[in-house]
Amino acid sequence: MKVLIIRFSSIGDIVLTTPVVRCLKNVDGLNAEIHYATKVAFAGLLTKNPYVDMVHTLDDRGLWNLIRRLRNEKFDYVIDLHNNQRSLLIKLMLGKPYRSFKKLNTEKWLLTRFKINRLPDTHIVDRYLKAAAFLGVVNDEKGLDYFLTPESQIMPESIPSPFIKDYIAFGIGGKHATKRLPNEKIIDICQGLDKQVILLGGMEDADNGDIIATACADKVFNACGKLTLDQTAFVLSMAAKVITHDTGMMHIAAAFNKPVISIWGNTVPAFGMYPYMPGQTHRSKIVEVEGLSCRPCSKIGYNSCPKGHFDCMNKIDIQQIVEQSKVRNP
Repeated sequence: MKVLIIRFSSIGDIVLTTPVVRCLKNVDGLNAEIHYATKVAFAGLLTKNPYVDMVHTLDDRGLWNLIRRLRNEKFDYVIDLHNNQRSLLIKLMLGKPYRSFKKLNTEKWLLTRFKINRLPDTHIVDRYLKAAAFLGVVNDEKGLDYFLTPESQIMPESIPSPFIKDYIAFGIGGKHATKRLPNEKIIDICQGLDKQVILLGGMEDADNGDIIATACADKVFNACGKLTLDQTAFVLSMAAKVITHDTGMMHIAAAFNKPVISIWGNTVPAFGMYPYMPGQTHRSKIVEVEGLSCRPCSKIGYNSCPKGHFDCMNKIDIQQIVEQSKVRNP
């Protein structure tokens, strides 16, 4: 049986689909050949996955080129884990039986606009798995996957030797400003930690990383923009703890079953995308400002606080994060 899974983006969302891939591959008697369609920028997350037989990429040649290539594969079923206009067009053009996961956009709109919570108490991973249940997929409770090559499992040479033992990884990035702590808050956290800190993020976070590292002297190393995604994942996998905003880095850390302290600003865990670690929930600590009438203000985020006060991040309890970093998580 040949099955196509669709999820175009982004890093965290694709990592969150990995239980579907693994559980589908392991359905007794199905003998599924699993293909995955994604953007070319994220193909590397899947080409190393032993449960994925082939990756098809949406690239500069466009959507119709991808559709032509997919039609040649003659799939038996399609599992749509993105559920947008592009994936709808693919499903229509392939003409094969399909299932799609429910995005719950109406429920999210009610929560962000009117603070009416009609969202199910269900993680998005379980909603992904439900979309594949018609093929006999059952949650194996083994959590998320992130696969590294042997070449990736080496500490990057750019990281100074004093930082490669017993450190805390701090993911300072976030696509939207309202999902990121202000620099001064991150500096206060780093100064209160009892371990060395490696800052992680993309090129867009490098300048902020420099500001934080300079303020914290030799205690903090700024690796933002210096590492590949796999190198970043390896640094996360070797950390004593991970502090991160609501980003893909949070999900990669969860895939390695690391103790995660996640910091939430304008988004909320009720959206169903908190760290997913079945049977290991004690390893996840969520830090947020509860009771704000304006929160959540968006399911994604903004470039600045719509209210101007940014209370969802400015009122974060810094000491709570520092104390949680000292808690042992067996």
